[in-house]
Amino acid sequence: MAKHEVGALLVLDGEQLVGIFSERDYARKIILQGKTSKETLVREIMSDRVAYVTPNSTVDECMALMTEKRFRHLPVLDDTGGVVGMISIGDMVKETISSQKFLIDQLARYIAG
Repeated sequence: MAKHEVGALLVLDGEQLVGIFSERDYARKIILQGKTSKETLVREIMSDRVAYVTPNSTVDECMALMTEKRFRHLPVLDDTGGVVGMISIGDMVKETISSQKFLIDQLARYIAG
């Protein structure tokens, strides 16, 4: 995860999402509990109650869920439960900034006439 600068991984059983494994899981369930990486299975420390969104979810809905549940990563599943991606809090911040910049530019043009 560190090598590829990834903060979380989805855990799949075939095509089925069964959990999410994050840096937070590693820190809290390996390091703080004195376990070792070589002897601990991912299923022992992953979060198996995974909240998710669909491709039709809005940025506001995603942000609200991430804020409420204190998640930094959120899987995106299609109508059949298939994984289509994952969004991060960084993705949400970038989109929010972009949207606000667009709105500011539009307001500045309107005011300038």
